[in-house]
Amino acid sequence: MDWSGHKRIAVLTGAGISTDSGIPDYRGPDGVWTRNPGEMNTFTLDTFLRDAETRQRFWSTYVDHAAWHAQPNDAHRALAGLAESDRAVRVLTQNIDGLHQKAGLPARKVLELHGSMHSTGCVECRRTGPTAPVLDRVRAGETDPKCPDCGGILKLGVILFGEYLDSDVLARAEKVAEASEVFLAVGTSLQVEPVASLCAVAVTAGARLVIVNRDPTPYDDYATAVIRDPIGVAVPEICAALAE
Repeated sequence: MDWSGHKRIAVLTGAGISTDSGIPDYRGPDGVWTRNPGEMNTFTLDTFLRDAETRQRFWSTYVDHAAWHAQPNDAHRALAGLAESDRAVRVLTQNIDGLHQKAGLPARKVLELHGSMHSTGCVECRRTGPTAPVLDRVRAGETDPKCPDCGGILKLGVILFGEYLDSDVLARAEKVAEASEVFLAVGTSLQVEPVASLCAVAVTAGARLVIVNRDPTPYDDYATAVIRDPIGVAVPEICAALAE
């Protein structure tokens, strides 16, 4: 593929881009749900809201999650570097780990489609705040922490199964996809809608779709290029070519 001359670049990233940072993915051979399919119930909104034991397991999962100490890898840094060029780069991420921003990508160039684990909110009064103090409470023995204002259930600021994406964030992502000349899908199975359909939005608008993923995806047949090389190798090479 000829990478030169493309100015507007959208990048959709999934869990696969963060595995080199020590954060396990979900559906890969050693993924969280591959090893323990029942754990998916912990990530459904209905189960989380009605079952205290599920909330306790949820918080115990996240209190020492690998993402809290993870550092950006070569792929994150390459995308941040590309954004410093004269290319118009926007990252649409399914990840909640904040590693794109930690790599130096300005927050205004990142849309967190599934939210962020760095914020926590009350499902009753909608109070929001940083997650770190809530984790301190969990470590101190509060297995199911409650809102300090109203006593409601606290939940990480992330999208669970059965929960709608923020309509404003999704609309902005669709506009980015429509405006792109190259749409990179990196480390995502493209099985979760409506995010996966951003590929179709981009292709319909005339963009070249490039998929970088270890395993086949439902959108491979629509792609100009499908790359199976390791993400930590492929993404820096692509970014270098796009920056020329």
